[in-house]
Amino acid sequence: MTTAGEGRLLSGDREISLSGILDRAQRAARGFSELGVGAGDSVALLLRNDFAFFEASFGTQQLGAYSVPVNWHSKTPEIAYILNDCGAKAVIAHADLLPQLLPAMPAGIPLFVVPTPPEIARAYGVSADACRIPPGQKSWDDWLDGLEPLPGAPSGAISSMIYTSGTTGNPKGVRRVLNAESAAAMARLAREVFDIAPGQQMRTVVTGPVYHSAPNFFALTAVRDGGLAILQPRFAEEELLQLIDTHKITHVHMVPTMFVRLLRLRDEVKRKYDLSSLKVVVHGAAPCPADVKQKMIQWWGPVIVEYYGATETGAIVLNNSEEALRKPGTVGRALDGAVIRILDDAGRDLGPNEVGEIYIWMQGFPDFTYHNNPQKRAACERDGLVSVGDVGYLDKDGFLFLCDRKNDMVIMGGSNVYPQEIEAALLAMPGVQDCAVFGIPDDDLGEKLAAYVQPIEGASIGGDDVKAYLRQRLANYKVPSHVKLVDTLPREDSGKIMKRKLREPYWAGVGRRI
Repeated sequence: MTTAGEGRLLSGDREISLSGILDRAQRAARGFSELGVGAGDSVALLLRNDFAFFEASFGTQQLGAYSVPVNWHSKTPEIAYILNDCGAKAVIAHADLLPQLLPAMPAGIPLFVVPTPPEIARAYGVSADACRIPPGQKSWDDWLDGLEPLPGAPSGAISSMIYTSGTTGNPKGVRRVLNAESAAAMARLAREVFDIAPGQQMRTVVTGPVYHSAPNFFALTAVRDGGLAILQPRFAEEELLQLIDTHKITHVHMVPTMFVRLLRLRDEVKRKYDLSSLKVVVHGAAPCPADVKQKMIQWWGPVIVEYYGATETGAIVLNNSEEALRKPGTVGRALDGAVIRILDDAGRDLGPNEVGEIYIWMQGFPDFTYHNNPQKRAACERDGLVSVGDVGYLDKDGFLFLCDRKNDMVIMGGSNVYPQEIEAALLAMPGVQDCAVFGIPDDDLGEKLAAYVQPIEGASIGGDDVKAYLRQRLANYKVPSHVKLVDTLPREDSGKIMKRKLREPYWAGVGRRI
């Protein structure tokens, strides 16, 4: 890890140097080690974008352990599942998130609490009382202050274990097999995607929540490599423009929803800020409409770069602004070392422009397993390549186009949502006989959730009742915004609900399928 250059992390009015983060990470490593955390173990983080996230992540990394970021939107049952599945040896959390965390805490697991900082409190409307560490809880800062740094430094590889939802409803922890070779491969991939020359350091704004795989990797890489990183507690359009102008930002990672919201700004607001320092603006995690991409390139210049990949595989393809304009809708061409095959259901290779399931892998990239679920890992692999359920085609020039998803996954603003998890919760609701949840188009988020609910005959259920029931059990973003009560649901002869029949009318004429 380099300490050259500025090596600063900013959040609101607060600032910490890279050396300060490393010192606190080494103290955390000492403390975790004394708690029995070792290579391969897990430490869970229920934190928003804050300094403590980096301190704890680098501290676990120094021990060869895994930091496990937990989506802080999650409700108590969702948190409990992850804490138990990953076997967390310790948990670090923001104070205002304790109400949903404490009932989920396994007995005997140490909990360290971080005061919720003022910029996060302002962004999310958190009261001053909720930001304070409650009596009887251990302070993260006080704990670190009482420890001596453990000599050593984090390895070159990012060792977060990200939980990605599965079609069965329970999320799966993507656990990488890390060694010196795989660490070097991840570093090379980062430099290629972000177009970072040897010795160059990024000046960046972290716009997305670091519990997501791409923002997590991007943010930890940027901070580790000693540049300037500014944490946005919550994405805000004009604030991002102001930060780019003020701090001469060079690199940003974004999702298409952010583009959509930026383009809605008034022209006089767009003209207020100098964005000429930008070198690379990387986006992924969700399909980007071609017209949105074109408008962003017109505004920000040919700095927009798109990637496609998965938590399991990292980035596989990349395209630049010129390629995006020349081939609207493509997600890019294979990076060096990447392998892409389009296969039919029988496993046969398909030719140019023939649509099939997308199988991918990056040579030299660290292999992975699904924590406690090796059968799922085996099921998604074919001939050494991995499918995450996407369907598409390669054109004659080798550019990849996405068409649909083989499973029912919905991508909302870059977040993966699996309808079966929501359906399972709905089927437990009194008065519900059956249901179907699926994605419909949304100009802002790309997709939003729709639920068709078939009540038991004679039951009195309304759409608001359905939403209120789900909000008590699932993260708010998993609650469908559109609920329709129906007498029957279309079914195949096998009894399976024909979701495609429900979904098709919403996508007719939209010009995209996902």
